[in-house]
Amino acid sequence: MTVTTQPDPVAVGRRAAEILAGIKGDEEFERLEESTKLYPDCWASYTGYPIIAQWNEPVDKHPLFVEGLRLLALKAAVYELSGGDEASAELLASAPVDEMVHAILAQYTVANRIQDRVGMKFVHMTDTERWGYNAGDYTHQCYTAAFGAEPPERYWIGKAETARRLAVLRERYDSIGIRDMGKSHNIDFGLPALV
Repeated sequence: MTVTTQPDPVAVGRRAAEILAGIKGDEEFERLEESTKLYPDCWASYTGYPIIAQWNEPVDKHPLFVEGLRLLALKAAVYELSGGDEASAELLASAPVDEMVHAILAQYTVANRIQDRVGMKFVHMTDTERWGYNAGDYTHQCYTAAFGAEPPERYWIGKAETARRLAVLRERYDSIGIRDMGKSHNIDFGLPALV
């Protein structure tokens, strides 16, 4: 996969705003939103949402849904304007926003129908995603061009601060027996050890 030059942020912003309006105006938008928020236990993680200070799912799920949709619209715009370059479209993101993208795209059938009706492609591949967002970067420039506002700092956490918060979480998780950022633990639930 060859990476092209990323399209002009103003052009991306203009197209992303159109895409987002199309998604929000779609006949199944409400179902997409409700379904995404319905089962938070299925989209909880140890590394994405928990880096939000004083994370509170009932309070944070709506603004995160908004940010996840915005990121998907930006990525779809870059994908389209770059001639289908998936690598260019995998924008640097903040971990919590990226986690919400996973939750939105888990609504697979309705997401596919929406993208077909709106005439765009949702872009997201975990083999190319990177939690490298920083204020002022290309993603930030596209975001402000598209939405006329700054990304909310509560959810759009920069790369260095993400690393710092992940280190805090790792230490706390380790202290209660949760290892490798939730990939393993030493809790036996009172059962005999596996051989």
